[in-house]
This record gives sequence, C-alpha cells and structure tokens, in this order.
Amino acid sequence: MNFDITTPTTKTELLKAIKSTKNFRFGAGYTDLLMEFKKNPPKDLTVINLAQLNDKHFSSITKTKTQIRIGAMVTASEIISDKFIHDKFPVLHHAANNLASTQIRNVATIGGNLCTASPSGDVACALMALNATCEILSTTNKIRKVNTKDFFIGVRKTVLKKNEILQSITIPLNQKGKIHSGFIKIGTRLSMECSVISLAYHFIFDNKQKIISAGIGIGSSAPTIRFTQTACDYVNGKKLAEIDRDKFAKEILTYASPISDIRGSAWYRKEVLYNISKNIFGKL
Repeated sequence: MNFDITTPTTKTELLKAIKSTKNFRFGAGYTDLLMEFKKNPPKDLTVINLAQLNDKHFSSITKTKTQIRIGAMVTASEIISDKFIHDKFPVLHHAANNLASTQIRNVATIGGNLCTASPSGDVACALMALNATCEILSTTNKIRKVNTKDFFIGVRKTVLKKNEILQSITIPLNQKGKIHSGFIKIGTRLSMECSVISLAYHFIFDNKQKIISAGIGIGSSAPTIRFTQTACDYVNGKKLAEIDRDKFAKEILTYASPISDIRGSAWYRKEVLYNISKNIFGKL
C-alpha cells in the first residue's frame, strides 16, 4: 500500500485539507476502508483521517423540539446507548445493534455506513425508514440538505461531490403517537454478516389507531437501499383491520430488484422480503 495520512483536528483544518488535496479518501472508523485497501491497495492516495476531529457538529447527538441531529462521526455504540433514540426511534437502535460485532460497533460511524453506500447498510436502511436528511458541508463552509431517498445513486455511489463531506444527519420529530418501529435482518448466520435481505420500518399511530406516519426502507434487494413510497402511501390513514397485508407486501416488492449471489438467489430474496413484509404488523 502507498498512501499518506493527514489528521485535521478542527473544521477549518478539515476544509483546508479537502480543498488542497487532489486524490483522497476519508477515514473514520476504518471498518470498511481497510478491507477495501486490502482488496485494492491504493497508490498515491491521501487518507484524511477524521478520528481526531474535534467538532460537535460531527461528533454529537443533539435534540430540538422539531428534530434530532446526529453527527456523522457518532458511532453505532453511541446510537445504541442513547435512550432517546432507543425510545423514539427503535428502528435505528435495532439496526445499530445488528451491525457486526461489539468491537466494530465501537468504532463504526453512522456517516461511514451511509457514505459506503452499500445496498446492505444496516444503519442507512433505518435512516431511510425515518425519512432522515443528510447535511452536507462544502469547502465554502456551506450546508446543503439531501434526503436519504436521494442520497444514494448507485452501488457504493452517493451524491457527494469532491469538495464535500457528510457532516450530520437529522431526523424529524414532528408527530406524536404510538410507535411501531423495528429492523429485520435476514442473514446466513447470526452475527458478523451482511444481510441477505433487510427491512426497516417506522410507523406512528394516532389515538384512533390510524397510521399517521409510515416509513419503510429495504436493503440488499436493489442496487441501492430504497424507500417504498407506495407501500407507505397505502397504509397511511388506515387502521390495521383495513390493511390488506398481501397487497401491502406486494407494494414493497415493486421496489425490489435483487441479484443472485453466494448468499442467496434473487428468487429467495423476494420470497423472504414478501414474507417479512406481510408480518410487520403481526405483533400488534
């Protein structure tokens, strides 16, 4: 391997490093980057090491009356231990808790899970279901906001430009009610495994037991993680008894275009996705 490392400690130093470096990659928890380097050793590359970055916008979890903001450097373990996330966004708590091993969760970051843009990203799938927004910082110190639905443009490809970095993620807090939220991950073994299929869901019910907010993300079923808009539209405003679960599951399947690989065939992935989709409301 042949690469240099630069370690900014402030946002000013970070933006300067991005602006002045021609060929670079960001490194945070390094859980994916080092594996990539082993497969394809880099040449004449600079790694901008974010591990020592001291900036609250990147490293903290903050709340307001309308949203929660999670810095891109926040780790999976920090998400798991946050009580507010556990109570209000179980899908994100479950997804982070399903990520690899304890050791990896201690260093793997929410920004890394998003920016790797893997179709099987656990945390990214949960954020999709939560209608999260990515706050992207440019070298001109300006922020542009992109919904997670529009953040992924292909396998391991995002909308990030060369002069940009993901700074934080926001999740809206604009509705109250009973929460039904979770993350389902199907794999060939219980731990340290990419999903064969994953499904993230987050529903809010009003006091009349009607769904007033629905979010469903699916992973490992298409080139990118996808938000199943028509399935959400179908259940919004309905009580459980009014939902045709077969129709609901088939709506989710319209967003799936899986491949066959060593972990499972395309047929198997669709069958599994259909079955877990039908049973989302089974425990209510």
